[in-house]
Amino acid sequence: MINQFKKTLVIAPHLDDETIALGGTIRRLSKAKMNVNVIIVGGHLPPLYNKKNYLITKKESKNALKILGVNETFYFDLAALEFHKNSYQIINSKINAIMNRLNPTTVFIPFPDRHIDHRTIFDCAMVNTRPNKKNHPKFVISYETLSETHWNAPYLEPNFNPDFFININDTLKDKIKALKCYQSQINNNQSRSIEAIEALARFRGSQNGCKYAEGFKLIRGII
Repeated sequence: MINQFKKTLVIAPHLDDETIALGGTIRRLSKAKMNVNVIIVGGHLPPLYNKKNYLITKKESKNALKILGVNETFYFDLAALEFHKNSYQIINSKINAIMNRLNPTTVFIPFPDRHIDHRTIFDCAMVNTRPNKKNHPKFVISYETLSETHWNAPYLEPNFNPDFFININDTLKDKIKALKCYQSQINNNQSRSIEAIEALARFRGSQNGCKYAEGFKLIRGII
């Protein structure tokens, strides 16, 4: 089945989301010579944040994704918490241009959780992965993001219940190494700590008979 990931695109709302959510999976695919590319829509930019801090995190991102073996990363440089104020057409057109260029077979997208940016990018990604084109992605998979996904209100909002898991026994160490590149991010939030991320990987692994795993929700898949 791993051949279905031959051309993988990860769409991440913010710098570090991709590594927190599926850093182990990205590294497992890159080690297997799969082509993995990443879109990062934005981060801490004005008007709500200082651009200097964003540039620091962007540099950290480049170091982290190098460790994970990502082929190419596309930065849209949009301001966090402002995505929904942009025309959806602007974000859709940016994603569409990269989708047309890469023709990915699998696309990982954020689960529509408590964070408004995650919900916005989920909506845009769903538009761009519709199965109405000749080279549409064969698999569309949503991922959980610690510090947001588990804060949805139980029974009142959709909760993340994974039905698809990827064993990361051999790549968790690379995920942790990549996470440590994000020094501006991982130390200011207990939900995004190394300990919390390792604990989640251990729990997801225990659900599937392995030591460490990452959990996903399959939106669409065809073989």
